Amino acid sequence: MVIRSGACCRVRRLAKNCGASGGLPRPSYDRALWALRTWLDSWSGIGRIAVGMAHQGFDLQLTRYDERGWRATFYTTGMEHSPTSATGTGWESTPWHATQRAAWEALSKSLAVGKSGSRYTTYTTAPLPSLR
Repeated sequence: MVIRSGACCRVRRLAKNCGASGGLPRPSYDRALWALRTWLDSWSGIGRIAVGMAHQGFDLQLTRYDERGWRATFYTTGMEHSPTSATGTGWESTPWHATQRAAWEALSKSLAVGKSGSRYTTYTTAPLPSLR
């Protein structure tokens, strides 16, 4: 197979312009996830997470440590905010990633111990009886 130099340059240029996606449009779920990540990775995203966590019974403390990064800490609402009362913490280079990590940790811990301090009631049901 013989490829002319002009055709080779066009193929190379086409591959360069198409990038990793191969020139195909991204599926809708990729676009939706990209939009969600873009929205959450912002100051307004931090505000939304803080409001959502407040509904679940948590307060947020966000601290910047020079160029070393950010620490986000969630405390149980109404409790004294001391290091021993921290429910979820996150240390990252960006404030939004620290907040997301701390929120995930706080919610994971509260689900593990069965905390029900939110305005919304969580109902649990007894296991179904065996039919044997």
